[in-house]
Amino acid sequence: MAKIGRPKAEEPKKNRVTVRFDDREFEKLKECAENNNLTITETVRKGVTEMLDSKS
Repeated sequence: MAKIGRPKAEEPKKNRVTVRFDDREFEKLKECAENNNLTITETVRKGVTEMLDSKS
């Protein structure tokens, strides 16, 4: 019998970060995500990656 369900990720994301934004910051974040056709999570990840890359 074949296995059913979602396949396991090669690099599962198991670390969680909780961040609080005020209304103004959150609206800017949502607007940025929408303008780039990304989710809020993708936008935050991309921002962190770009900041780390710019330090090199």
